[in-house]
Amino acid sequence: MPEYPILDNHLHLQPDGLCEKAILDFQNAGGTHIILSHLPYHTVNITKGEDFLKEFDITQKIARQVREATDVKVFTTLGPYPVRLLNLEERYGLAKAVDIMKMGMELAARKVEEQEAVAIGEIGRPHFPVSEELWDASNEVMSYGMEMARDVGCPVVLHTESAGPEVWKELSGMADKVNLPREMVIKHYSPPIVREEDNHGLFPSILASRKAIKEALSHNTRFMMETDYLDDLRRPGAVMAPTTVPKRTKALIQNGDMDIEGALQIHKYWPEKLYGIEIEF
Repeated sequence: MPEYPILDNHLHLQPDGLCEKAILDFQNAGGTHIILSHLPYHTVNITKGEDFLKEFDITQKIARQVREATDVKVFTTLGPYPVRLLNLEERYGLAKAVDIMKMGMELAARKVEEQEAVAIGEIGRPHFPVSEELWDASNEVMSYGMEMARDVGCPVVLHTESAGPEVWKELSGMADKVNLPREMVIKHYSPPIVREEDNHGLFPSILASRKAIKEALSHNTRFMMETDYLDDLRRPGAVMAPTTVPKRTKALIQNGDMDIEGALQIHKYWPEKLYGIEIEF
């Protein structure tokens, strides 16, 4: 029996990628749990809100394949990927695009209620410059996702631009406005900003580079670790290989930079608290 679980808090799998083979690598490296994050799939043409269900079904099918092929425990997050709004705006105009995205949020929330997902995500806004009109619309859609998360009692997993002090402050204000607890806003691809006075109470999911995790640990263990693995055969190992989190965790413990209690905080306590799940190992 291992002394602690190892969870990758944010990775993606593609139907035409390595898929369960990547998670076998994760398992063989010592990984025990993953949060499989939804992504848009090129095979699905979104023309109305209900079409998001086709995408969600693909993510859930992948999760079932992984469960059947490995011993890794899989939880999913579902939601309309933020950059979808730009494509929809080009085709249908901004008002209809916003309505389609909001329906996607509602359907993701329903999946959480049906216990088919543990969070709404990844949602948010583009990580690159867009027009002011599109920026405002993206914030409107993201805020609506926060409302849906509040209503069903789950976190949102946010994809945004790099999170500096002003971004943390703005996002926390958006959560406050809709009465979503700040802790239930999980900032995916977060820098190692873990002190609540610095991140305004939002929850960081930190890309698991050695430097970033060691810096985070120098402050506290209020964070989770992720690879944002894309399962893109054109870019093997991007953003980080699926073996990174287990290898990094074990090395940090071996080197004395993390103790068992710290590993339990990062890989068990926080995921259980935020997602309302059980991390058994």
